[in-house]
Amino acid sequence: MAVDHERQGEYKMARNLTPAAKIARREGAHTHPKAVKALTRRNYAPGQHGQARRSKPSDYALQLREKQKVKRFYGILEKQFRKYVGKAEKMQGVAGENLLQLLERRLDNVVYRLGIAPSRPAARQIVTHGHILLNGKRVDIPSIIVKPTDEITVREASLKSAYFVALKDSMDPNQTLPSWLSFDQKKFSAKVTGLPLREEQDQEIEEQLIIEYYSR
Repeated sequence: MAVDHERQGEYKMARNLTPAAKIARREGAHTHPKAVKALTRRNYAPGQHGQARRSKPSDYALQLREKQKVKRFYGILEKQFRKYVGKAEKMQGVAGENLLQLLERRLDNVVYRLGIAPSRPAARQIVTHGHILLNGKRVDIPSIIVKPTDEITVREASLKSAYFVALKDSMDPNQTLPSWLSFDQKKFSAKVTGLPLREEQDQEIEEQLIIEYYSR
């Protein structure tokens, strides 16, 4: 299947195999659903010096940590993340908000936001295994950037699998979705109705720090 220039991305992406709980504690944020309990239980950095009192971090350190946090939040490695920053800076509007919008519009993130997967890594796996159709065509590239009017559906053959049968029975009919997505749970069919709004995204992210980091 041909993919247009805007939608190009990595076909197979390297994975960060660091335990989710350790990453969450390092960044001080809920970067993965499985890490919520670990961060609540031990909300300090991992390692023998994790609880040690530290001096006030420099501007560079704050920028670096914010960049690392968001990379891990969306499960993206450095090379790809840098490309998103470069693209965000060339778009009209505020670069930081453009960056978060691009990350939200990744196909794997959309699958996660729809509740089709319990986490972004799981959503990435669902996409790479070919369970998702984009505008009627089978895709396996998690980094595809969706746009308004795009339709995302689960393949009919995949709906017969044990995972999707169980998911269909357990989904909350009153689940809250971002305003830019609509989802028919009976048909497992979704539509992109607009663009992500900043106020609907993680308010703890300080995206301007990321732009400043790459502007050094």
